[in-house]
Amino acid sequence: MPPNVTVDELSDSLHQALDLQSLAKEKGRYLVYPDKKYAELEHFEHKDRGLRGDPKKASLYDNATKAFDVTPHIGTEIHGIQLSQLTETQKDDLALLVAERGVVFFRDQDINVDQGLEFGKSFGPLHVHATFGHPPGYPEVHVVYFDEKTPKKYFDSMSAADGWHTDVSYEEQPASTTLLKMDIVPKTGGDTLWASGYAAYDRLSPAWQQFLEGLQAKHSGQRQFDEAHANNHVVRRDHVESIHPIVRTHPVTGWKSLYVQPVFTTDIVGLSKHESQAVLNFLYNHINGGYDFQVRLKWEGKRKERVLIRSTFHNAIFDYLDVGRRHGWRVTPQGEKPYLDPASKSKKQAEQEARAAQ
Repeated sequence: MPPNVTVDELSDSLHQALDLQSLAKEKGRYLVYPDKKYAELEHFEHKDRGLRGDPKKASLYDNATKAFDVTPHIGTEIHGIQLSQLTETQKDDLALLVAERGVVFFRDQDINVDQGLEFGKSFGPLHVHATFGHPPGYPEVHVVYFDEKTPKKYFDSMSAADGWHTDVSYEEQPASTTLLKMDIVPKTGGDTLWASGYAAYDRLSPAWQQFLEGLQAKHSGQRQFDEAHANNHVVRRDHVESIHPIVRTHPVTGWKSLYVQPVFTTDIVGLSKHESQAVLNFLYNHINGGYDFQVRLKWEGKRKERVLIRSTFHNAIFDYLDVGRRHGWRVTPQGEKPYLDPASKSKKQAEQEARAAQ
């Protein structure tokens, strides 16, 4: 099966759903690492289904028992809707909502891994990770699993601020509307942070905005490749890095967004090593300190939470490794190749103009 999977090929690969929660409870880290190589990812034309969404998102809000924005700039929570039962119209509206709000939270969901794959493929070709393990027979599923036995060496050598990232940004066409399900959480800790790329751009001064627009940065997965080699795991594809604009335009909203982060961004094209690191360090500190454009989710006890993410910054907090385990799985559709439209506007500018026109 190729790494960006067609609808027919994915349908052929589906089988009776594994109970990943039970696997995690019984076996711990249950991932497999098949000795299998894939061809490089091929470019595809991506049309975000949020472009078909209803600006009022009526198909979602009219059927929800409760819906509210968690913070002014990022995060919306919706109750009373099952992701496993969404209509095509609701998926369009959801894609638009995620594009606008960055992350949408759903509680108490019944979606299983096969339904998650079917859900994810409606937003784009599903990504197969080049180095990570996966559940048996499910190469498109990315598993999150950490517990008291997880080696602490890596976490002890980094600051929590170093964990900010956007998924697989080193690919030419990184993650789009992504489904994350957490089904085992520690009794305390293990929260996740998200930050708005729109607001991160808006919070910069006009001088910084002008300086950054037109600059490009390299995003690399080399560290993950090195970890795979060190553990004698197969590297499925050779592609390891891509060049993306530091300020990108969202294809649905048309808003400008900051697009660098410490996990995968390594340097800025055209700047010296010292210049590049100085600029990136400033931007990383800007994101990390952006408490006014972040949202934090507490994964509550035994309640099953679900999260949808568009390509926005997020950071898992590893404060629980001495007290419990955390398990979940992710399905990652790929989206467009990041780009900057010089005619695009910031979210703040677009909203100001919309209010003035009323």
